[in-house]
Amino acid sequence: MQHFRGRDGAELAYREVGDGRPLVLIHGFFSNGFVNWIKYGHAAALAERGFRVVMPDLRAHGESAKPHEASAYYPDVLAEDGEALLEHLGLTDYDLGGYSLGARTVVRMLVRGARPRRAIVAGMGLDGMLHPLRNRQHFVDVLTATEAYPHGTPEFLTQAFLRTTGGDPKALVHVVDTQVANSPADLAAIDVPTAVILGTEDDNGSGPGLADALGEGYFLPIPGTHMGAVTRPELAAAIGDFLTD
Repeated sequence: MQHFRGRDGAELAYREVGDGRPLVLIHGFFSNGFVNWIKYGHAAALAERGFRVVMPDLRAHGESAKPHEASAYYPDVLAEDGEALLEHLGLTDYDLGGYSLGARTVVRMLVRGARPRRAIVAGMGLDGMLHPLRNRQHFVDVLTATEAYPHGTPEFLTQAFLRTTGGDPKALVHVVDTQVANSPADLAAIDVPTAVILGTEDDNGSGPGLADALGEGYFLPIPGTHMGAVTRPELAAAIGDFLTD
């Protein structure tokens, strides 16, 4: 575990696995670098393919700072934290990827000017990228709930994942409103070769639609739901194949 500072001074954490070409991978909402990339073997598989895998914990997640003040969660702060990590590591020739919220963060970094050699946008389709607040109330309700939701409901499943990662609801609830919508013009202007990797049962919008909307997008389907695809070896395989092609 290593640390760096966000531009507002927040202390943020990251892990590294492997040596070789730098690959920064950003995890999803409620998760962290360990759960998203190490637990299911993705980081090890990519390290074996010659990558130095850098995995930050987003603010309010994992071992990073979890302030409860809303002022610490301004729009695009996650993208800004990603930029601060690149600056901290001195990276100019690197690859960049993310899953779910991490994918949205990657796209915001690209819109703001980050230029990796190649990018990975996983667990996110076109509608989820154009309308990042479409599920806002669901997450706010779960993060502010005082009782457990009925078994089998979407809220119950979200609560269960929150418990497994030990998330801090009072910090995480502010993350929701940091997300910034992308316009079709924003997506079209991204000229970085980008793989859109989406589970065949994921409901976060159209993977082919997002690939077509990007300046240079490629759709790579893998098996699974949104929560299931991230646990499967096909995710690391698709990332590695795209980056080494």
